[in-house]
Amino acid sequence: MIDLYTSATPNGWKISIALEELALPYTVHPISLSKNEQKAESYLKINPNGRIPTIVDRDNGDFPVFESGAILIYLAEKAGRLMPSDGKGRSRVIQWLMFQMAGIGPMMGQANVFFRYAPEKIPYAIDRYQREVLRLFGVLEQQLRANEYVAGSEYSIADIAHWAWISGHEWSGVTIDGLPQLARWLALVGARPAVQRGRAVPEAGDIGNKDQTTLESGRKILV
Repeated sequence: MIDLYTSATPNGWKISIALEELALPYTVHPISLSKNEQKAESYLKINPNGRIPTIVDRDNGDFPVFESGAILIYLAEKAGRLMPSDGKGRSRVIQWLMFQMAGIGPMMGQANVFFRYAPEKIPYAIDRYQREVLRLFGVLEQQLRANEYVAGSEYSIADIAHWAWISGHEWSGVTIDGLPQLARWLALVGARPAVQRGRAVPEAGDIGNKDQTTLESGRKILV
């Protein structure tokens, strides 16, 4: 059993989607970011950085893993899926995963801040981050012209990581008009049942009522 500490954010959705895709049973522990629960002393014991998501693998000596990219690699290797077994294939997936972690995520995050949340609208900052997001989207467009999925011909954790963020491009004020391969890929990945299930975790009510939820193969049981 995996304990998943998460909230309704792109980084959180990466892990719930991966768990659904891998059909690994897991228990959801919703973390309220508005209540700063990620900074609680008990949570910092498993994630010193005080961010979500975090998992604890109860089947591996209560082993905690934090940072969404590290969690994706850990889960793929644990299940033996969503990561190629050959060295070159594995490297390609990790390269594109790092592209998301170092580029897409931070740049879209900054675009979100200045476009949606900043008390003062600063045109220079908004334009800077939206332009960089579009540049990165263009890199993906080129990659997807020759490949069905982000890291090649097979669906992988690299697709999960990118989709969790790029599917919310409108929230960053960024269009994907003129990027047909990126649009194709977004629809392809978004149509997967496990992606749809994982994107709905945690449920909207979970953050408020702190229900603990166990999920296995898409089946939800309140415990």
